[in-house]
Amino acid sequence: MDRRLEANRRTWDVNARIHASGSAAYRIDRLLARRPPWAPKLPDDLGNVRGKSILHLQCHIGTDSLRWAWEGARVTGVDFSPRAIREARTLSRRARIPARFVLSNITELPHRLRGQFDIVMTYYGTIVWLPDLTKWARVIAHFLKPGGFFYIADSHPMALTFEYDRPGDEPRIAYRYFPGKPDRFVSTQGTYADLKAKTGRRVSYEWHHSLEEITHVLNRAGLTVQRLREFPYTFYDMAFYTGRKLYREDARGFWHLRGNRSRFPLMFSLKAVKP
Repeated sequence: MDRRLEANRRTWDVNARIHASGSAAYRIDRLLARRPPWAPKLPDDLGNVRGKSILHLQCHIGTDSLRWAWEGARVTGVDFSPRAIREARTLSRRARIPARFVLSNITELPHRLRGQFDIVMTYYGTIVWLPDLTKWARVIAHFLKPGGFFYIADSHPMALTFEYDRPGDEPRIAYRYFPGKPDRFVSTQGTYADLKAKTGRRVSYEWHHSLEEITHVLNRAGLTVQRLREFPYTFYDMAFYTGRKLYREDARGFWHLRGNRSRFPLMFSLKAVKP
């Protein structure tokens, strides 16, 4: 495995251990009591999933996967972190919500899993961890049934260029928008779900992907982009690590940059179908 992906996997092994213990972001207590909601909302309505087969890529500890299983879907979650898959299987068993969880890198998944699915999905903090979206799109197309759809919701690539180290509420552009070399980050404590968690020194790498690249690779893989939406809010406090209250949460659980007044997009969603 690429050394950068291996570093990311070590980071997500640590994150999985911390997140499985529960937090405001991971409502493990509600999951185990089978009292929804325990997973964040999506900006789109995916319709009735009862009886549908779903492949959930980069599922982490499985809380979102189990949300779809609770709604009646036949769910397979995939993640490259051994600790995350172990925690997902444990949560599935403890909550008595059946789902299948597979340990695999996305690019290796066709060698680890058979079959096709009505829906392939990935959302909330996923594609920045992928260096090659061309292979990603091919795997999605490989596993989609004809007539099935792929869905993604994630941070808008524009919002990922921001840094929040200026006085006041105004972000500045600090990172690239277009694809290129990954950014390297070093952290010594905390995760987005638990700022005080003891993690030790962690190194991680994130890749940038423009909206044009995302739509292009899906089209090249044989999918038809049916809908692309952009939102002036996002799914988490993007400045959480600063300790400053630069974002506010609305009643639906989405986060708005204070003073932004919808001047730029913070999140996008996309639906693509396989003819």
